[in-house]
Amino acid sequence: MKKTIYSILSAICLLSLIGCSTPKYSIFRYDNGDDYFREGLHRIVGKDGKIGFADEKGNVVISPRFAFVFPFENGLAKATHEGHQVAEGEHWQWISPEWFYIDHKGDIIRNDHRYSQIEERLKTYVAAQDTRIGVAVIIDGKDTVSVNGNRDFPMLSVYKFPQALAVADYCMKKGITLSDTIGIQAKEIKEDTWSPMRNKYGVSDLRLPLSEILEYSLQQSDNNACDVLFRLIGGPQVSDSLMKASGYGDITIGSTEDEMHRDPYLCYQNRATPIAMARLFDKFYRLEMRHDSPVHEAVGAMMMLCGTGDNRLPAPLAATDAVIAHKTGTGGRNTQGRIVGINDAGYVFLPNGRGYAIAVFIADSAYDMARTEKIIADISKIVYQSLEN
Repeated sequence: MKKTIYSILSAICLLSLIGCSTPKYSIFRYDNGDDYFREGLHRIVGKDGKIGFADEKGNVVISPRFAFVFPFENGLAKATHEGHQVAEGEHWQWISPEWFYIDHKGDIIRNDHRYSQIEERLKTYVAAQDTRIGVAVIIDGKDTVSVNGNRDFPMLSVYKFPQALAVADYCMKKGITLSDTIGIQAKEIKEDTWSPMRNKYGVSDLRLPLSEILEYSLQQSDNNACDVLFRLIGGPQVSDSLMKASGYGDITIGSTEDEMHRDPYLCYQNRATPIAMARLFDKFYRLEMRHDSPVHEAVGAMMMLCGTGDNRLPAPLAATDAVIAHKTGTGGRNTQGRIVGINDAGYVFLPNGRGYAIAVFIADSAYDMARTEKIIADISKIVYQSLEN
């Protein structure tokens, strides 16, 4: 009897030891295999999905507590406590508004002081304004600086950029070229909206090359041209579906220009976060999505010749060698007497070969147009001068 009890106790102890020695984590998967060792450590994933590091003997060196972390390089690993994963073709990347570096002990070291200073300057500036402001800057595709970057804002005509991407996608699938003409009925040309196209051609049936309609929409922010393009591809839901399928769930497109004109509060339905819009510009220009087709190429070239918003993002760049491609958005006043939104988003190519995507959304501004535009110009200046210096 005693022998039996001893055997049972021994088995329990053995099972306990086995249980204790079983790692309470899994190895991070990279390139369809286990994560590589860098500087004697590789990444591990805890039961809650958080990431840490273990050594070559399996000992946990840095407990899993980060939403995402890169491998160590030169004694430091780039990490974050927040964000989300997005697809980039066959691969994916982690997007976060706040990154920092950790050492081999897991102690947090602030990011590049230059970028931290940009964010602090932006926070101070934004806090002093009587309006709702969202800013996101993605520098060289690596570092993100933001203020209210994950909050929703009405896009207004900035949504003509993601719409143009849906047009380019549609044309690739249907074999439509830039020189193909698109029929426009007189009833599609509204008289009580912003439309340089109407001012030139009047209210009558006509046919125009796709390239010209895109130019009106992207370069002059023509509302009638925008709605013609929506009709061509099948409506706002087609643009919205492309954004969602491409990993841009924070960009929502639900209404045409005419629908927003008839019900101004629908302006708030076409919304995006500054980070999502900056990511889209970063992918288009830095990752060269603009080379996907001739129509994509044309879209990219057109936004580099944007004819609106000179007093916004481009203002501090005018006397420099920097080049900007951008799209603006402008709203009217709501029932509280505030401007629904004044926006600008784009990509800046610096003469030193670097670049950054930037989105500045301003909603419910208590100021007039000129003062609100100056806020965008001031933010653009803070970012540009900080990176140039």
